[in-house]
Amino acid sequence: MKMIRMMRNRAGRSLACRALLGTLFLTVSLTGIAQWPESAPSQVPAELAAPAVQIGPGDIITVTMFDAPELSGRFRVNEKGDIDLSLIGTVHVQGLTADQAARKIEMSYVQGQILQPGRSQAAVFIEVFANQGLVISGEVKSPGVYPAVGVRMLHDVVTAAGGVSATASSRVVIARRSDPQHPITVTYNPTALKPVVPEVQIFPGDSVMVPRAGIIYVAGNVTKPGSYVLDGRNALTIEELMALAGGGGHAAAMRRVQLMRTLEDGRKEMIIIPVDRIYKAQVPDVVLKDGDIVYVPTSRGKLATEQFLTSAIGVGTSLAIYKVGTQ
Repeated sequence: MKMIRMMRNRAGRSLACRALLGTLFLTVSLTGIAQWPESAPSQVPAELAAPAVQIGPGDIITVTMFDAPELSGRFRVNEKGDIDLSLIGTVHVQGLTADQAARKIEMSYVQGQILQPGRSQAAVFIEVFANQGLVISGEVKSPGVYPAVGVRMLHDVVTAAGGVSATASSRVVIARRSDPQHPITVTYNPTALKPVVPEVQIFPGDSVMVPRAGIIYVAGNVTKPGSYVLDGRNALTIEELMALAGGGGHAAAMRRVQLMRTLEDGRKEMIIIPVDRIYKAQVPDVVLKDGDIVYVPTSRGKLATEQFLTSAIGVGTSLAIYKVGTQ
C-alpha cells in the first residue's frame, strides 16, 4: 500500500509539472508576439522600382511548355514583333512582359485545340535584349552604351564602365526607359569611409548618369594645393577651405588672398579676401561656389593680379584632387 501511495504521489507531481509547463508554454506563445515582433522584410522604395521589361524586336526568348516539352524552344522576335511557334504559327509578343507573353502562348495553344486548358502551362524567359542597351554617362571612366543581357544592379553597371572618376558626385541619376521624363536620384558613394552602395536594379533601356561634383581649386602658398571636390556638402567657406588645405605656408600673404569667380554671364570677377581678419572674426566668412579658384600669394612675391588671372585658367589640370566630406 505504501508503494502504491508513493507511485500515486509521483504521478500527481508529474501531472502538475506538465500542467505548469503547459501553462508557461501557452503564456510564452501568447506573449511572444508582443515581446518579439518579427522584423519587417526589406523592400525597395517605390520610386526605385521599375516595371517589368517588355519584349522588343530582335530579342531572343526561351519558351518552356511544361506538359509538352516538344513544343518548347528558343525564338527570335522578328521586326514585326512576332515569333513562330510550333503547330500554331505566328504569335505577336512585342510590348508584352515575359509573364504576359507566357499567358498569351498558353491561350493560343488552347484556342488552337492543341493543348487542354489544364495542361497548357508556359514560361517565357527573355534571354537576349537586342535593342535595349544600358546608357552610362557622366563622371565614369568609360562612358557609353553597354549591352543589356538582363536586369543588373547599379553597382555592377558602374563597375562595368570603369567606376566613378575622382570628380564624380555622390548622387547618381537614373532615367527609366518606361518613364524617361521622371528620373530618380540615389546616393551612390562606394569610395566613402562607410561605402554607400544601394541595391537598385537597372533594366535594359535605362540610362545612368553620374554628375560632376562641385570643385574648388586652391593654389599658391598653402600646404596642400589642389582641387577639392564638394562631395555631400552644400557649401564650403574660405576658412573651412584653408583648414582643409593645411593653412598658409611660410610668409603667406593671408591678408590679400585672391578669389577668382566666374559669373553667370561668363565674366571673371576678382575678389581680395582678408583671411587673417576672418580668422579673428573681424569680417564675415565667404561662402565659396563651384568653380571658384583661391590663390594664396607670398609676401615676398608680390604677384600682380594680371599674372594670376593669366595663370589661373590652367589651375586644376596638374593639381591633386581631394574629396571633401566623404561619408
